[in-house]
Amino acid sequence: MTSAPKKLTPLRVGKVSPEIFAQVIRPRLGRTRRDVRVGPTHGVDVGVVDLGGGQVLVATTDPLYVVPAFGWERAAWFALHILASDAATSGFPPQYISVSLNLPPAMPDADLAAFWDGFHQACDTAGIAVITGHTGRYDGCTYPILGAATVLAVGPATGLVTPALVRPGDQVIVTKGPAIESVGQLGALVPEQIAAGCGKAAAREANALFDQMSVVTEARILAEAGVGDRGVTAMHDATEFGVWGALVEVADAANVGMIIDRTRLPMPAVVRDVCALFGMDPYTASSEGTLVATCRAKHAQTMITRLHDQGIDAAIVGEVLPRSAGVHVDHGAQPRAPLEYPQTDPFWPVLCAALRKEGRALDALLPGRF
Repeated sequence: MTSAPKKLTPLRVGKVSPEIFAQVIRPRLGRTRRDVRVGPTHGVDVGVVDLGGGQVLVATTDPLYVVPAFGWERAAWFALHILASDAATSGFPPQYISVSLNLPPAMPDADLAAFWDGFHQACDTAGIAVITGHTGRYDGCTYPILGAATVLAVGPATGLVTPALVRPGDQVIVTKGPAIESVGQLGALVPEQIAAGCGKAAAREANALFDQMSVVTEARILAEAGVGDRGVTAMHDATEFGVWGALVEVADAANVGMIIDRTRLPMPAVVRDVCALFGMDPYTASSEGTLVATCRAKHAQTMITRLHDQGIDAAIVGEVLPRSAGVHVDHGAQPRAPLEYPQTDPFWPVLCAALRKEGRALDALLPGRF
């Protein structure tokens, strides 16, 4: 007699949980080397190697996320800025990139050429040199993950930004607001649904948010203003699990607590309206393009002014507290509540449903995300 097959529990899609990272990844990091100043850390976007002579090397690696439906130029720009944004949170401008292109067998040479031309242009504009890589077609490879890439930068150790600089009393800054990526991608992929539910102007604004899905500019502005006691003490790109996830990650990485005033967070009207249309929580939705930063209190208003002068919306939304205080959110009229790491990101199911509503070939467009 054979037993019934064991029912498998669906695994979490996207980044693994902080618990899995702590239990599986973090304890097994190969050879211990003294020159590694910052290794893989949940909530820290880069690793850091001490080069000696007061110089450090920062590196970040991510999947190469390519969505042809954006158009090749936009797809290439976003693929690069997902990587460049993480590198920029170190305080250094991204300088070099190594790219592994693992292409679908059916991808024509013409499509490869169009994508790579867009990627080259995006790198050139960002000041990034392609220094090495690998390109090939392989069975089992398909959109949107076409391999991976590593961005590198070198700079003086005195300019490095890591959560080790964070202290109680620092102010918490958030740029642009929540769900920038989620609404930007929806604006690019399902503008007709947004127009039908929120109006044509909202559809145009949502589509325009696509071009804000990067934190390279604001990270540069903050780093140039000052690092450590002279200014910014931590920077983190709010990607999967949104602003709430990013705030918890920064607090955990810095071993501090926080109090966040939700009513101070920037909230573009189009983000509010599109999230309401799709029933999506903006605070836990993917938000590439939103920078979460901390800085010394006496420099916080200067940082906000510099961002505003460059046309970037930003606000002081909270304060760093001792670790014993925990991480909490003040919702205004509602009682203060603990902020816990989100268990799900609502963007992917929302996009899945929106594309299916139009009868589009979701599996060919975004396989592996659902």
